[in-house]
Amino acid sequence: MNSFQLQDTLNRRLFLRNGGSALGATALAGLLGPTSSTLGSETGGLSGFPNFPAKAKRVIYLFQSGAPSQMDLFDPKPKMEAQRGKDLPESIRQGQRLTTMTSGQKSFPVAPSMFEFQQHGESGAWISELMPNLSTVADELCFIRSMHTEAINHDPAITFCQTGHQLAGRPSLGAWLSYGLGTENQDLPAYVVLTSWGTGRPNDQPLYDRLWGAGFLPTQHQGVKFRNTGDPVLYLSDPKGMSRNMRRGMLDELAELNRRDHEVYGDPEINARVSQYEMAFRMQTSVPDLTDISDEPAHVLEDYGPDVKKPGTYAANCLLARRLAERDVRCIQLFHMGWDHHGGLPNAIKGQCRDTDQPTAALIKDLRQRGLLEDTLIVWGGEFGRTIYSQGKLTETNYGRDHHPRCFTVFLAGAGIKGGMTLGETDDYCYNIVKDPVHVHDLNATIMHLLGVDHKRLTFRFQGRDYRLTDIHGKLVKPILA
Repeated sequence: MNSFQLQDTLNRRLFLRNGGSALGATALAGLLGPTSSTLGSETGGLSGFPNFPAKAKRVIYLFQSGAPSQMDLFDPKPKMEAQRGKDLPESIRQGQRLTTMTSGQKSFPVAPSMFEFQQHGESGAWISELMPNLSTVADELCFIRSMHTEAINHDPAITFCQTGHQLAGRPSLGAWLSYGLGTENQDLPAYVVLTSWGTGRPNDQPLYDRLWGAGFLPTQHQGVKFRNTGDPVLYLSDPKGMSRNMRRGMLDELAELNRRDHEVYGDPEINARVSQYEMAFRMQTSVPDLTDISDEPAHVLEDYGPDVKKPGTYAANCLLARRLAERDVRCIQLFHMGWDHHGGLPNAIKGQCRDTDQPTAALIKDLRQRGLLEDTLIVWGGEFGRTIYSQGKLTETNYGRDHHPRCFTVFLAGAGIKGGMTLGETDDYCYNIVKDPVHVHDLNATIMHLLGVDHKRLTFRFQGRDYRLTDIHGKLVKPILA
């Protein structure tokens, strides 16, 4: 074979390889459906979204990972004192499956809360003594006592809350919002995640980055996690000897190479990669300004509590959430770990409430004072509830509680929410819902509605099927809407 024949052979091979890849990519793009890059508006969202005027421009989701005990915080059951130590009636449990932590117990002794409750505000909201600061904003809060879910263990339950499915792999709430609505700040991600360790149980279950992942959506819509130790985002500083102009030139050349690759392969992830590079470049300026709290007045720092100057604490993250809200970040999620109290609950829950009570109340007041609460939605809650019966030995001063998916409490505040109300009711044992049940899908549908999104219309075609956050479920929780 001479050199000309070899060249022709190689050219044919290159043509077949590249042509086949391009055709395959085109077919794949057809299966996946349009992406935000092809349907984008000026903000990067989809054409036609929001579907209607939104009540909220952004959401701050204060996720209490590990499942707070509803009957110790927001759902008092005073009649349980008369049942102290007695076995939970089978007529109440109704054969519910239990976790392996308590399935082997010979009895299920009723453990009344050892904490006092009082009514607060004009609404008369019942709030535990563990939350004295939150009590001062009672009339801003809307409690849903009748939440329920399907999962009984932490990882599938948290995954379900975030993605609408118990198995990993689907897009998170924030990713859906980023995909549908885009961003209003070109210098920060549309979706930012903050994490903190609770003092109530500092060695609690870890969190996984897939909880704020993009799933099958283009990857630029995944949450950007700010680290809770050290630099909030790695590699924001240019290497020694690299100027800003050099970095800009490098990214321009890299973008051109990626553009050529996209012309050949048609992979939408190539454009997503370019988008991420550009965002990282802009964050080199925006993130240091965001995290520098030296311009905050002393009285504001004092409101958030003594931990506000410690990066990575819940208090510091609440202040950072307000600063992100000021900069029009679409979805801000705070994950606070440490609420999984199978034993030693009284002392552990005191630690969790010390972490979260004052900063949560301060965040609400701070947003209200700045005129941001009227277009910011606040959501506070965990993945499921806790049992009225004690896990392990019950004493006068100590008890634990197992997982309980049948009922739990969340609260909302801010844009589009009726403050000063309580929806739903549980039985005397805080075990079953007796009025106005609200499913996790219903809560997610309502969150999206308040941001101007019809949850049934925000879909993405993947593997031949249209997916959405609420799957084929979800209805609006209309009684809580202002």
